[in-house]
Amino acid sequence: MDLDLTAAYDRCRELHRRHGRTYYLATRLLPAWKRRHVHALYGFTRYADEIVDRTEALPPAARAARLDDWGGRFVAGLHGERVDDPLLPAVLHTIAVFDLDRKDFAAFLKSMAMDLTVASYRSYGQLLDYMEGSAAVIGTMMLPILGSSDPVAAREPARQLGFAFQLTNFIRDVAEDLDRGRTYLPDEDLAAFGVTRDDLAGCRAAGRATEPVRELIRFEVTRARAHYAAAAPGVVLLDSASQSCIRTAYALYGGILDVVAAQDYDVFVRRATVPQRRRISVAGRALFTPSGTPVTVPGPTVR
Repeated sequence: MDLDLTAAYDRCRELHRRHGRTYYLATRLLPAWKRRHVHALYGFTRYADEIVDRTEALPPAARAARLDDWGGRFVAGLHGERVDDPLLPAVLHTIAVFDLDRKDFAAFLKSMAMDLTVASYRSYGQLLDYMEGSAAVIGTMMLPILGSSDPVAAREPARQLGFAFQLTNFIRDVAEDLDRGRTYLPDEDLAAFGVTRDDLAGCRAAGRATEPVRELIRFEVTRARAHYAAAAPGVVLLDSASQSCIRTAYALYGGILDVVAAQDYDVFVRRATVPQRRRISVAGRALFTPSGTPVTVPGPTVR
């Protein structure tokens, strides 16, 4: 492997280690040869996200131009051109090694661009359309790297796990997203519980949730758990060497919802995080769980 490619993989790993603690821990349970490719996919998604969310001093048009420029270099690389970028060589190498579907990457970049212009979603159906590109495709990108005894059967659970993880993030990060001028809880859900965006902003300012907001969050937690339930059958379809990684990620992301519930569904009083001791314990158990053992779905599920 040439020095530029090695440096690109190292850059992706560092982004993953710094910003994706939960999934980085889970990825350490993969065979070494698979880890770097997962780091590459994380680096791709994280860097795009940083262009959108970590350049807030720039106007939306300037951020859109940066995203377009980076996406253009990525597409050029897909067509065989040499790219001058600190991490794209690793992403392009991973795509080539596993023959990943290029349309998944285009869908992801499209959803990232939406974050520059779309501040809210009217319905859960509209939010799902956004998450199709921002979350479901990450599941399908990952599947060839993880490997599966039945890739066709494992595809939908992989998509559902992407939905589950992202909705968990949306629930946990309501306050942070408000600071960026966005609300990922659908307008129809807010209306159903008598909540407005001004109410959410008031909770943010007060550092605590009102009863209607807690009931709204309880509803969204139940919805997220339904996605976890739909994803559960796919874990045992993965290659045995990959199951402990996804078991760990599944349990730890689901554990964020448990923390939210333990806080009486108040996502404003503190950011819901799984304690480090719990994280290490979950990873250890997953490592020694026999391949093929069904995962435990977190909390009650929706019928």
